Amino acid sequence: MNRKLKLVVIGGGSSYTPELIEGIIKKRKELPITELILVDVIDGEEKLKINYDLVKRMFKKENIDIDFTYSLDRKEALKGADFVLTQFRVGGFKSRILDEEIPLKYGFIGQETTGAGGFAKALRTIPVIIDICKDMEEVAKNAWLINFTNPAGIITEAINKYTNVKAIGVCNVPINMRYDVANQLGISLEKIRVQFVGLNHLSFISKVIVDGKNIIEKILFANKNNENIVKNIEKIDDIDIINQKIGLISSPYLQYFYFPQKMINKELENINSGKGTRGTQVAAIEKKLFEKYKDPNLNVKPKELEERGGARYSEIAINVIDSIYNNKNKEFVVNTINNGTFVELPNNVSIETNCIINNEGARPINSGKLPKSVAPLIKQVKAYEEYTIEAAVEGNKRKAYLALFNNPLVNNKEKIEELLNEIIIKNKKYLPNFLD
Repeated sequence: MNRKLKLVVIGGGSSYTPELIEGIIKKRKELPITELILVDVIDGEEKLKINYDLVKRMFKKENIDIDFTYSLDRKEALKGADFVLTQFRVGGFKSRILDEEIPLKYGFIGQETTGAGGFAKALRTIPVIIDICKDMEEVAKNAWLINFTNPAGIITEAINKYTNVKAIGVCNVPINMRYDVANQLGISLEKIRVQFVGLNHLSFISKVIVDGKNIIEKILFANKNNENIVKNIEKIDDIDIINQKIGLISSPYLQYFYFPQKMINKELENINSGKGTRGTQVAAIEKKLFEKYKDPNLNVKPKELEERGGARYSEIAINVIDSIYNNKNKEFVVNTINNGTFVELPNNVSIETNCIINNEGARPINSGKLPKSVAPLIKQVKAYEEYTIEAAVEGNKRKAYLALFNNPLVNNKEKIEELLNEIIIKNKKYLPNFLD
């Protein structure tokens, strides 16, 4: 297509930005972006400027001529956008560390996307994403929003329930799991089809198709799946036994549900050893990364970024944009609306599954019933997600309580009230609608 193509990245000060730009450079022929704007808030301005200078050097190295700017004026930047990519963190690392520390205080998992930590992050993020969508409805009503902000499934569902913006959620876990399966089989990625069912960070591989045959048992009984898929989650070997029993390959995030006490113990070990929570560790990694990004001689994505996690994020995000823009009808695992795909779940909720992506959006291709072995867990977590969204939008403390009540990782119900009160108080800057 020979027309202007404008991409706006909200959260342009993220350390992931060079990864995204690398993806844009690789897809330059198929995705001829003519205008790119990195957007952030004033607290992220320093990192935004560092990224801007690095990206300019990356483009110069590849002789790419593009209208490239950065901005703190989100609404102005969004005008006329074709695609908007969101990768922001409300409250920064200070809030992430609180999301990890507060639940641990009450004996629960402290993690940024699942459990009570993911709940707190969702409460902060949902009002912001809805405000972004309101801006898009005014000044970029035809744009597609590709969301990478966690918890990605909840955020995608909130967008689709409360706005008119066309949105797809992306996550790098499924694509990394697919690479892992291909590596174990010793075949190229193109020769396998991996079928996913479930929710974001609660997904399962239900089939591995090679030459028309489902060979998932070959992976299940290899006793080595899920190796190093997610940087921030150390594998517990017993997950292989559970996978064999349920007949599915679980996302690494399922370890929080299968082995909650072991995962809590690992978190406490890190804190007691001086490493701190994962958020503390990543904040230190990010500080070093931005020092690296400042190097005027650096003009490529630095290898050190791999320590940060988020590997292959740009691969999925940019390929989804490419498939929409060029109407390619390619298959990707994304977060989209159920619309009858899995009969046990409401039609208007988000799911994570294989979809055909074209200029009309994402069409799920795995239909029918959820696997019986995990359907109850998926349904319970979905109830938690629905209550979380309603609580965030309405500022409804009762629904916030019910969200935590339905979260399997908040398994001591007598502590919910105290936990919820602390989450609201510690996040009061970002949750004004919850305060009396």
